[in-house]
Amino acid sequence: MAGSLPLSAVVLAAGRGVRMRSGRPKPLHDVCGRAMLLHVIDAVAAVNPRRIAVVVGFGAEEVAKHVTEEAFDLRIDFVEQPVQRGTADAAALGLSALDGDVDDEDVLVISADLPLIEGQTLRNVAAQHRLAGSAATVAAGAEEPAEIVCFRRSLLSPALRRLAADDSGREHSLADAVSVLTSAGHDAGSYAVDSSEVWGVDDREQLAFAEAEMRQRINRNWMVAGVRIMAPHSAYIDVSVKLAPDVVIHPGVVLRGQTVIGEGAVVGPHTHLIDCVVGSRAVVEAVSATDAEIGAGANVGAYITLEPGAQIPSESTEGD
Repeated sequence: MAGSLPLSAVVLAAGRGVRMRSGRPKPLHDVCGRAMLLHVIDAVAAVNPRRIAVVVGFGAEEVAKHVTEEAFDLRIDFVEQPVQRGTADAAALGLSALDGDVDDEDVLVISADLPLIEGQTLRNVAAQHRLAGSAATVAAGAEEPAEIVCFRRSLLSPALRRLAADDSGREHSLADAVSVLTSAGHDAGSYAVDSSEVWGVDDREQLAFAEAEMRQRINRNWMVAGVRIMAPHSAYIDVSVKLAPDVVIHPGVVLRGQTVIGEGAVVGPHTHLIDCVVGSRAVVEAVSATDAEIGAGANVGAYITLEPGAQIPSESTEGD
């Protein structure tokens, strides 16, 4: 059993995303206020990896800059895949960015276009891989394997070199690397995951589906935490928003960025707040505001716009 081995991670984020029809690198497309790639890195971080390597391609500098700024507390190395030669080639480049300070380790390889993957799921994949001592463990949804595989590094490296030596001209995938290992007599296992966690995002329609699923997840978690959301289907809450217990969210509310809502505050209907602070017991109805602060017990509305930097004193009334 390989339970004592350390673990590193390789995130594959080199894809251009042609079907997105966008000049923005695909990994940076937003899902509920956070780039797809960052959602994946957040899940990977839950496994507590020794190192994280991110393989970038189209828009490499932009992607690396964004990740460095938003995930500054993690040790992340970047390596570029200048020509798209498949996920096996990308994984090989990712391994090259990991140092050789350890004799052997497990390596979790995951695609950056799986923003719905949960950290607990990745922990489970790694745990099963280690328990079984397999050469590879593939995360599999109900329909097909996902682009998530945990490998033994000492076995993956030669498998990838064998694929690189293939002169057929075709691109090779992670599945091809697994096939090389099983053909050599090594064991490969699988771990069943909820299909909703491994929906890949390759176009705008799939991005919308991922956004809707993530939004439901966010709203469900807040309701479990003691927030009342009157109409969950119409509440748009970014992952970075913070809500205290007993907050009431009315229909048509959009909360974005670093917005913080204090205990017992009532927000909406038809309120749009970006990077705002709302004090406890405040009532905010039909307000649009960016970078504003509303004091505790204040009453603000209706149908007004607060200018950036506006400060509404506690227990005061603003608007009708």
